[in-house]
Amino acid sequence: MTREQQISNADPATHECDVLVIGGGPAGSTIGALLAERGHRITILEKAHHPRFHIGESLLPANLPLLQQLGVAQEVDQIGMKKWGAEFNSPYHAKKRETFLFADAWDKSMPMAYQVRRADFDDILFRNARKKGATTIEGCRARSVEFLPHEKGAIVHALREDGSTETWKARFLVDASGRDTFLGTCFKIKRNNPKHNSSALYAHFRGAHRLPASEEGHISLFWFEHGWFWFIPLADGTTSVGAVVWPSYLKTRKKPVEDFFADTIAMSPELAMRLANARRVTDVEATGNYAYICAQTHGESFLMLGDAFAFYDPVFSSGVMLAMQSAFIGADTIDICLRQPRRAAAALRHFDRKSRHGGKVFSWYIYRITQPALRDMFMYPGNPARTKEAVLSVLAGDIFNKTPIWTSLRFFKMVYYLMSIRHLGRSWAAYKKRKENIRI
Repeated sequence: MTREQQISNADPATHECDVLVIGGGPAGSTIGALLAERGHRITILEKAHHPRFHIGESLLPANLPLLQQLGVAQEVDQIGMKKWGAEFNSPYHAKKRETFLFADAWDKSMPMAYQVRRADFDDILFRNARKKGATTIEGCRARSVEFLPHEKGAIVHALREDGSTETWKARFLVDASGRDTFLGTCFKIKRNNPKHNSSALYAHFRGAHRLPASEEGHISLFWFEHGWFWFIPLADGTTSVGAVVWPSYLKTRKKPVEDFFADTIAMSPELAMRLANARRVTDVEATGNYAYICAQTHGESFLMLGDAFAFYDPVFSSGVMLAMQSAFIGADTIDICLRQPRRAAAALRHFDRKSRHGGKVFSWYIYRITQPALRDMFMYPGNPARTKEAVLSVLAGDIFNKTPIWTSLRFFKMVYYLMSIRHLGRSWAAYKKRKENIRI
């Protein structure tokens, strides 16, 4: 039996739509709004109720054109903290701090982004999808799916929070379920990333010390012995703080997670100083097996968007941008599949290439963020062959346009490999540590 012929003992479908979207986060709400605008009958199933908490508060400059196309840029501006750049802090270098501004990237037209409370941001996108004509259902979780063997489309069975069930028949299915990876789990095609493994601890704080003036909204990264921290200031005065650590370190926890997180923060004196007068205002959350990827991005009658397909690491804040970008590409793909079936196969192949492209670009830097040579290059950046501008373009999310950064990025990678060879001992030790943690 093929993946698209999984059959459940189902009741007849009680509702019909053109496209059923599972998940009302940035990817699901974006594709729902775009397809509804094009006249398709869209239903979005969201397991929770907006607004709801979610981690991943840092957007990229490349998000802004997408928000403008959706018609929500002004609303996001009202709830966001302006983010003009990123700050890297290192205990391994004489120079302890380096700042990068998005305005110095190759394309100077995208100089800023936002830090956002995801509860507010996701709610804006979800309401926008409803305003554009999508049917939005909250408190409803997809439980099983069957793909019809003799016609294109799918039947999805869902459970409402009051215990009642609903069945939906759709011509096309979109999995935007995020880390729930609905289809990846159903098809058993979700795998731990064989090249990366990390765990995370995170919480929100109030009263953290921030950078001055226009730097206040910068995202800050702090390297330390067991990984790195993020520090994301939000407009309401709270700050998101998280530690992305080696799984081997998380396994050493012998105390409550709140105490373990506090001890972890103390390992970074600079971060600890910024939080000296802050108080934690949310529970500490811990997540293991952070990185995964599914074996496919699509089928004849479905797409997998954003985190439903893959999640790598939050280090460069690429998650929301990649999710929304995949939704824009996915909307074009589904529109072709439904209106011009003869072009469907080519459109799906194009979607697959674009979906994998984003992860491929960011993952090279993600896999090496704790490697000494890359730390050196970020703390002492030069711009030979416009490499700094090109890397800043990646950090800005400018990887889907025609910005000519690729030759410069190849030069940057060549320098990285030469520096790694030059300091072979420390490079090999760091590489071994990373490989050992992948196997955990």
